Amino acid sequence: MSERLILAVDGGGSKTDLALARADGTLLSLVRGPASSPQVVSLERSLETLSDLVERACLGPGLVPPPSPVADVAQILLSGLDYPAEEKRFLACAEGRVWGAKVLAQNDTFAVLRAGSESGWGVAVVCGTGMNCVGVAPDGRRVRFAAQGETSGDWGGGYDVGLAALAAAARSEDGRGATTVLEQKVPALFGLARPLELTEAIHLGKIAIERVGELAPLVLEEAKNDPVAAAIVDRLAAEVVAFVRAALVRLGLTSELVEVILGGSILQAGNARLLKAIKTGLKGIGPKISARVNEAPPIVGAALLALDEIDAKAEAKMRLRQEIVEAVDRL
Repeated sequence: MSERLILAVDGGGSKTDLALARADGTLLSLVRGPASSPQVVSLERSLETLSDLVERACLGPGLVPPPSPVADVAQILLSGLDYPAEEKRFLACAEGRVWGAKVLAQNDTFAVLRAGSESGWGVAVVCGTGMNCVGVAPDGRRVRFAAQGETSGDWGGGYDVGLAALAAAARSEDGRGATTVLEQKVPALFGLARPLELTEAIHLGKIAIERVGELAPLVLEEAKNDPVAAAIVDRLAAEVVAFVRAALVRLGLTSELVEVILGGSILQAGNARLLKAIKTGLKGIGPKISARVNEAPPIVGAALLALDEIDAKAEAKMRLRQEIVEAVDRL
């Protein structure tokens, strides 16, 4: 190749974005495909999806299609790569695929951190279907969490918030808990009249339990006026703060100027109560810790990490950030 290229992937449980760009920050291709999280679709399916996207990205004029190495560096960030052993297995199985002369793989939470941080370090918390957190110190030290749900002590994300809403609605109906508007609005979302009808429908397999995650936006909306919904939101904020506290303590950064990047559909919804509670909680960790919601698509972070690997200039990173944002808006 006469010019250095980078390839970047942000893959999750619902979609995958892949970008191909020059070292100067010129975006050559941005393609979108189906889920590629090995945890969701299997490792083999993940590899095949990525290979298909690589081929699509190389259809442009002047690009090098497989089987030649497509890029100097391929930075693959996927949900479901939660342990170093999973990253190693993914890379071992990807060996022989011609994505890049150097292929790197890690959890997609690092993409959110890099997308939201110009410095490339700090803490990122992602709250979508589930929750995860990563921390990176200025010297490169990293902190990760298992993010395996109940088995690793996690609570949070759309699924847990929705399940808490259904539980509160059922307890309101049968008298064990406080009266809440969720008693009416939770079943109504599924076309039912009573919470315990929804409980029965889930038990009988008529409604998939995973669909309780659809209740999360309802909880955020009702938290403005309903104390029970507000308590669920406050619990979620406390979990975000707990992740950040643990990351910063382990990195020894509680007294430093640190930016916390918030990503994922729940945090990006912009709920005022949730964000205020998070920011208040962060003040209790350290006076210099701030938080902001990441607005850039995670594929930006994956691409910037790839440019970091080849020591690209700051101007190239700014250019690629802008071009990817514009391209995503056109998808």
